[in-house]
Amino acid sequence: MAYWDNGLLRVSDNGKYLQNGEVPFFWMGDTAWLLFHKNTEEAAAIYLKNRKSKGFNVIQATLVHYLEEEKDESKRDNAVEVKWDVTASSYWEHCVTIVRMAEKLGMYMALLPTWGSLVKQKILTVDNVEGYAVHLAKYFGDCPNVIWLLGGDIKGEVNPELYSKFGTKLKEMMPDKLVGFHPFGRTSSSLWFHEEKWLDFNMFQSGHRRYDQGVLKQWDDVAVEFYGEDNWKYVDRDHSYDTRKPTVDGEPSYEWIPQGLHDPKEPFWQAWDVRRYAYWAVFQGAMGHTYGDSAIMQFWYEAGKPAGYGTPATWKEALHHEGSSHMKHLADLMNSVDYMEGAPAEKLLLSGQKEQYARVSVFAGTDYILAYTYLGEEFTLDLSGYTGKTLHAYWYDPTSGVYSYLQEVTGMSVLRVKPPVRYAGQSDWVLVIR
Repeated sequence: MAYWDNGLLRVSDNGKYLQNGEVPFFWMGDTAWLLFHKNTEEAAAIYLKNRKSKGFNVIQATLVHYLEEEKDESKRDNAVEVKWDVTASSYWEHCVTIVRMAEKLGMYMALLPTWGSLVKQKILTVDNVEGYAVHLAKYFGDCPNVIWLLGGDIKGEVNPELYSKFGTKLKEMMPDKLVGFHPFGRTSSSLWFHEEKWLDFNMFQSGHRRYDQGVLKQWDDVAVEFYGEDNWKYVDRDHSYDTRKPTVDGEPSYEWIPQGLHDPKEPFWQAWDVRRYAYWAVFQGAMGHTYGDSAIMQFWYEAGKPAGYGTPATWKEALHHEGSSHMKHLADLMNSVDYMEGAPAEKLLLSGQKEQYARVSVFAGTDYILAYTYLGEEFTLDLSGYTGKTLHAYWYDPTSGVYSYLQEVTGMSVLRVKPPVRYAGQSDWVLVIR
């Protein structure tokens, strides 16, 4: 059964999550910006089947990422299996075919109509944006698995009138489909469009920088409060508005991209890092999470040559990077409890909250507690509000999805735990009490 067989995808009544009809929908996304541009349908099928097998249910991809090839031969990307003319009807039929592939696999496609650069270049304008919305409705209006994402690594302030007009027209043409906005690094759609009726949910891009990389004197520096790797703070900010809308980290640090993005001599983000971003955001109340891999988001084909951002893999090699296999375990864990009635529960940390990597993220409902520790350090929980319930504690391995029974905690008011050591430097665990 496909998700949409349970009903249209909609915002939950509490404004924090998504659901199909009355069934909760936990967003587990993958980043595939150039899926349509750089692949044959056969290659796209390999990618989609791989992601389906790993539990991903939303694929974020751009319909028109660029309009023309790079004129400078030295900068031109030749690492493609096929070149498409985005102005030809054959390209749009190609896009529909891939969207229908995802439909058959029971997966949503979160489609960006264009990348933000086309707005900056004034190719997509206030004058032609409604016509483009009509064009999109013609091709994708009857696809039950489409979610719209405006933006594309751009600040809403670049052209708020255009995006408001675009979002309004898309909702008019396709009222059954949700609309979001993929923003510039270290910003959120809420900064510009939170009160807009066309915006169903917020998306933030926590980005690719370490705590010490607030200012790199690069094009993606922003004059907004810098949270570093604390992506959970974007969830708090998005949930601080009087009107509640769901939110999701639509672009955290990609697996195998340089820390800070720009310098391949910097260390690359690894599976341990991408797990941390996922658990921190979700346990703070995000509606799900989006994973990304540097080689896959750009669909790099040329073996033996470093891709953009120095990523040393082709996309077919990157399909098997370990971080992508770990995301399913987070989704399985959340779907095993009634997460829609849960909430962040830092107040249960009797040992006190610590900063940065030492943070322990706690999420709890009426009959369960989930606590994620990145460093695997000892912590203490207050169980006094659960003394009337029969409860057991387990260690949940976020790399395997395996529960390891710890003990019964029924009647206990305080629980002090020290996670087991998995291996040096990567001892993140989830304590599950239910």
